[in-house]
Amino acid sequence: MRIAIIAHDGKKADMVTFLREHKDFLNNANLVSTGTTGKHAEKAGLKVNRLLSGPLGGDAQIAAMAAEKKLDLVIFFRDPLDKHPHEPDVQMLMRICDVHDIPLATNFATASLVLKGLS
Repeated sequence: MRIAIIAHDGKKADMVTFLREHKDFLNNANLVSTGTTGKHAEKAGLKVNRLLSGPLGGDAQIAAMAAEKKLDLVIFFRDPLDKHPHEPDVQMLMRICDVHDIPLATNFATASLVLKGLS
């Protein structure tokens, strides 16, 4: 299973907690992430293929992978209370997931339920 993980700065701590709680499952997946989220995932002990930082095009890279059906799941902990200069890329990624029927979890609770259902 190939899973993309992304977290806005305000949600990085939640992502690290999520990754640690689901480490057994995620160790058996191929993880891809945006740059900074990937650094945090590596510190949590996971192997991850890091792409560009989100604002520098990482969200778009993950959207391209979703469009090419190279992803099975996207976990994107978005911070809805902060402004993001790359919001068009975020919206594109969410749209691509909907168009290509790629499951997209945008918060801790949903991501946990998805992984529970998959395990």
